[in-house]
Amino acid sequence: MEGGASARTAEAEETRRNILDVATVEFADKGLSGARIDEIAERTNSSKRMIYYYFGGKEGLYRAVLERAYTAVREVDAAVRRDHLSPDAALRDLITTTFDYHIQHPEFVRLVMNENILRGAHVGEIPGIRERNRKVIDNLRDILAQGVASRHFREGIDPVELHMTISALCFYNVSNRYTFAFGFDRDMTSPKALGRRRMSVIDIIESWCRA
Repeated sequence: MEGGASARTAEAEETRRNILDVATVEFADKGLSGARIDEIAERTNSSKRMIYYYFGGKEGLYRAVLERAYTAVREVDAAVRRDHLSPDAALRDLITTTFDYHIQHPEFVRLVMNENILRGAHVGEIPGIRERNRKVIDNLRDILAQGVASRHFREGIDPVELHMTISALCFYNVSNRYTFAFGFDRDMTSPKALGRRRMSVIDIIESWCRA
């Protein structure tokens, strides 16, 4: 009996995960208004009825996709330990992790862009998002404080401003890759181009923070 219940629970989790995987692609590509529940159901191992059962409707599914995307990026932030690094090395590592995450997860960038088109109508419904974001800022604040103490960094840097600047520079390489590549005839996706841009972002941030 217990084995049967565990199997059903595992199956339900797998179904839910499959729906979220497909819905992430749909919402990232088409936004909330363009995505269709029928199309999501057709591409999953479930049905439209099951999607409504698990998520209550399209907006509920969209919020679940947003929550998972934001949770994933913050879990990466929390999982990386930099205590053994000098402040400047810790900052470089943080920038590298952020840059690479955006490159490896373009769907996250597109979801954020879509949510901003909606003026943040749904992101506020994600439980604990501000608490998770505070941990990121606290981590940056610690790196900055250590850098000031070791004279690597100048005083007076706002960790929220620093986070915004890092995010903006890492975000752009994904959000504008097609228009920029066309307008300036510049490949933005090759390993060489990405490596060059990653180092440029690190240099820009380090120069801004340096004492």
